[in-house]
Amino acid sequence: MRAERTDVATRLEAVRARIRAAEERFGRVPGSVTLLAVSKKQDTGKIRAAIASGQKAFGESYLQEAVEKMDALETLGARWHFIGRIQGNKTRQIAERFDWVHSLCSLKHARRLSEQRPAGRPPLAVCVQVNLDAEPGKAGLALGEVSDFIAACAGLPGLSLVGLMTLPAPAEGLEAQRRPFRELRRMRDLLATPERPLEVLSIGMSADLEAAIAEGATLVRVGTAIFGPREG
Repeated sequence: MRAERTDVATRLEAVRARIRAAEERFGRVPGSVTLLAVSKKQDTGKIRAAIASGQKAFGESYLQEAVEKMDALETLGARWHFIGRIQGNKTRQIAERFDWVHSLCSLKHARRLSEQRPAGRPPLAVCVQVNLDAEPGKAGLALGEVSDFIAACAGLPGLSLVGLMTLPAPAEGLEAQRRPFRELRRMRDLLATPERPLEVLSIGMSADLEAAIAEGATLVRVGTAIFGPREG
């Protein structure tokens, strides 16, 4: 366990150093990029080690696995982000147990999450998932659908629509990686209003977080670079 704690702490600090370096390189305000540790398929021991090193936000894609981790770690102050594909029969537990959802792209799911969010909890922070490449089989709205979707979600109680998320196709080289993130940022800038600033850009992972930070990422999602290979 001691070696595991050391490994996670070392990797976590290396990722934080990459984020700080990118913020400086691209003229971002220091500390303006939040790190979301993607903990799906990782055991609770590694998550405990990350929490002990100051990491509080964790991303999960599989509901039952996530709920088991939440129960095991409930006293440690972690905040849980749902980043997987939403299934209609699981919206109640997502609404009840998570702090954030990054993968909203269905009005039906938005209405269910709104109705099922417990009254005693703060509004569920949600990002709209955008499929920039129109890839078949990938979740997310086309760029042309985002404006109407946001308008339809705007009045739903229990939800706070905070920004946009995307998972672009892999690309080689900084400029090629920046291109889709730039497109999403421009869309966000067009849609943002004083009442709904859409401040969050949930973009960038281990391989392209520098490109994402260059284009305005406020949150990057990093898994194996922190925890090592996934189990199963």
